Amino acid sequence: MRPTIIIVCNRCGGLLMALEDQKTKICSYCGTRVDVRRAKKVAAAESAFEASKILRDIKSRKGFSRE
Repeated sequence: MRPTIIIVCNRCGGLLMALEDQKTKICSYCGTRVDVRRAKKVAAAESAFEASKILRDIKSRKGFSRE
């Protein structure tokens, strides 16, 4: 398994998952190309599954909702 990190989009503030060795990521919220190496890192996990659980927890605490 490859380490996965959670980063913040520098344009809209959206939370994104990316592989630790990934160079760029397209923000799924605003479409901006985010430089993963320079982005603010919020959390890290050993797997994408674990990172997904962390991301859901962060979003639920910040008031994000699926509705």
